[in-house]
Amino acid sequence: MMIRYMIVDDEPLAHKLIQGFAKELPHLELVQQCYNALEAMAYLQSHQVDLMFLDLQMPKLKGFDFLRTLTHPPRVIVTTAHKEFALEGYELQVADYLLKPYSFQRFLKAIDNAFPPQVAPPAPAPSTPETSQRHLFVKGDKQYHRLRLDDILYIEAYGSYTKVFLPTGRLITHASISYFCDKLNEPAFLRVHKSFLVAVDKIDRISGNRLFLGDYEVPIGQTYRQKVMGIVG
Repeated sequence: MMIRYMIVDDEPLAHKLIQGFAKELPHLELVQQCYNALEAMAYLQSHQVDLMFLDLQMPKLKGFDFLRTLTHPPRVIVTTAHKEFALEGYELQVADYLLKPYSFQRFLKAIDNAFPPQVAPPAPAPSTPETSQRHLFVKGDKQYHRLRLDDILYIEAYGSYTKVFLPTGRLITHASISYFCDKLNEPAFLRVHKSFLVAVDKIDRISGNRLFLGDYEVPIGQTYRQKVMGIVG
């Protein structure tokens, strides 16, 4: 699902931060930037958006006062340096309340709270058992991708999403790492950390608490180390 979002904040740096984080998520599309609530009000009169990042302390009209004027507001993530207004925000049913400055992980959690991710890959086309074991359909970058299992180097948890690393680059998908763990079984793939799943035949070397796959370096979690060392015999 593509999420069309707008930013309502009088600080240009706040716009830059949100845009930078949002660019990491292919299902977020910026449709409007407003620097006060009156601009946002005018835009929403003739446009529909799915999500609004809303600052509270703005000139002319405060964020929550603006929100109360909307009959059918989009989902709202408040971005503010003022924690004292959090209770009022939840009374207005905002999806989340981000206190500035916030991290990318906290930003991801806010998106998940506003739009809980649903993992629903399409049913693959009829195929032989051999073919079904060689590829996987995942959603990412606005479309479904058919991944050849032989091309996967490793998979990294990314909040409620995952990054799939391939020889041609990386793909951010809507699937969780648990989904991939269910689909990609041992001995071909091995969970080596709570956030990492690797293709065993792509491992070049193991050194200390690290795995090396070409130019990539993956940590080994303490609880997974015994299983990892089992692959060296």
